[in-house]
Amino acid sequence: MSRIVLTTIGSFGDLHPKIAIAQELKKRGHNVVFATHKEYQSKIESLGFEFHRMRPDNTALNDSEEMARMMDLKTSTEYIIRNWVCANLRETYTDVMNCAKDADFIIIGEGVVAARFVAEKLGIRWTNAVLQPAAFLSVYDPSVIPVFPFLSKFRGLGSIANQGVIQLSKIMTKSWAEPIHQLRRELGLPPLVGNPFIEDKYSPFLVLAMFSSAFAKPQPDWAKNTVITGFTFYDGSDEKGEITPELKQFLEVGEPPIVFTLGSAAVMTPGNFYQESIQAAKLLNRRAVLLIGKNAPPENLSENTIAVGYTPYSQIFPRACAIVHQGGIGTTAQALRAGRPTLIMPYSHDQPDNAARVERLGTSKTISRKQYSAARVAKKLGELLENPSYAAKATEIGQIIQAENGVCVACDAIEKQLPTISNFSQ
Repeated sequence: MSRIVLTTIGSFGDLHPKIAIAQELKKRGHNVVFATHKEYQSKIESLGFEFHRMRPDNTALNDSEEMARMMDLKTSTEYIIRNWVCANLRETYTDVMNCAKDADFIIIGEGVVAARFVAEKLGIRWTNAVLQPAAFLSVYDPSVIPVFPFLSKFRGLGSIANQGVIQLSKIMTKSWAEPIHQLRRELGLPPLVGNPFIEDKYSPFLVLAMFSSAFAKPQPDWAKNTVITGFTFYDGSDEKGEITPELKQFLEVGEPPIVFTLGSAAVMTPGNFYQESIQAAKLLNRRAVLLIGKNAPPENLSENTIAVGYTPYSQIFPRACAIVHQGGIGTTAQALRAGRPTLIMPYSHDQPDNAARVERLGTSKTISRKQYSAARVAKKLGELLENPSYAAKATEIGQIIQAENGVCVACDAIEKQLPTISNFSQ
């Protein structure tokens, strides 16, 4: 049995795919230890895993103003790296080192830069857990960069133009990385040969691309040891149980509704999303389910609309006629697996790129936050629902993803890296 430390920061969209992997590794006989935000301690321990607090704490989970800063289209990436990742770099290093001294392997989530330093100091193998294609910044498959969304118009101009976009990104982020270089010097680690946020962040052993090849194909400039696993799904359904009787009854007495959701992070700063969504559903004369998180339920809902705090996506999305969401990778993956057309209103980070990818697949449309009004939403949803090609393509992609087994592929790849390969999966 190997001891595997799994590190992750961010929202449930970051945590849940790793829980899926951890559960399978546990079934195979390995001891999986989580190092993550203290806010997830009860969740992790209730699932039977050893928990270690890893700073920074995720204070944004209970602070809507902080969450708004972390979801801002233009400034959120720099804000998170400077004020969250790099500002707590030494604390993160200390916390991971304290739980990894007897580890055999480390799984490193996006942004947990210091965990790599721990692996290097201890001389143990490690892997990147990459949840979205945008993290690769390929010149052959360029991503939508939130700070410069207009640059996506140059997508078809070839690798030379796209290389220019990446060079611009390197210049922009160069100063952000100084605390990383400084800590490496203090620890006596060799200097990085490139930008730690772009090209010099990948493990020499294994990189897990934890998404479907139907969503993004491997590219020549990805790390050579990258394995596309397929999406890994966990949505808490074993924690929260079945959907509520009220919602179950609502779903059973009428046509499939439109489901409106903002995931687990953007839901804290919804703006006018729910109000406009209610009006859009009325304009379309469609039933609607609002997943509102901890927000107060909207007043005076009609009998055609219901608002609930939380429902596992795996139980509600397949029962929808369409899904409107923020484009987080976890929500996007669940919607694709459900085989339903989507309208995406991206906030920031990988969300604009995720939205663009599913739109290119032919399953989705995109609307900006600034344009999110009832009339515009109703128009786009009407196009999605009235054109059968969207439903047909969504069904096709859904069947592909349902046939994949991202968890097993990821765990098989991890086991090949362990000091003694386990045969528990045989």
